[in-house]
Amino acid sequence: MTAAAVTLCFLLRTSHGREQVLLGLKKTGFGVGKVVGIGGHVEPGETTAQAICREVDEESGITVLEPDLIPAGTVRFVFPARPEWDMDTTVYLCRIFAGEAGESDEIAPRWYPVSQLPEELMWADAIHWLPAFLAGERADWRIEMNPDNQSVTSSSRTPVED
Repeated sequence: MTAAAVTLCFLLRTSHGREQVLLGLKKTGFGVGKVVGIGGHVEPGETTAQAICREVDEESGITVLEPDLIPAGTVRFVFPARPEWDMDTTVYLCRIFAGEAGESDEIAPRWYPVSQLPEELMWADAIHWLPAFLAGERADWRIEMNPDNQSVTSSSRTPVED
């Protein structure tokens, strides 16, 4: 079974002198009830950049353009107990965008201080890779989950050279 191709984008802004990231409470589908990044599956014929521009618009109402995407790296999520959940994720950051975040059928978006991520509401793996990406690190990560599909067995990182 091959891993699903997905993509995530972390929109960043400065508000009142503090850097913030847009995350969203997942309302439907995979990860329901967790705070997640904005993104989703890459459709046939789409590049990851095209997919994330579409997903950000669909999920938050915000417009991002491909030239404004900042490649951050990848995360390979491995679920040995549920291989159908395996994902190859391309991660982008973006600081230039248009519009205000609005709730969709899938996501209730909210800005969080980068220094105060809602870790207790997120997948357990996020703390391994998300702070590094938000700090500007470029890397390829491999996250393997325990049989409970919630906690992390292992996390490894390979830096990406510019």
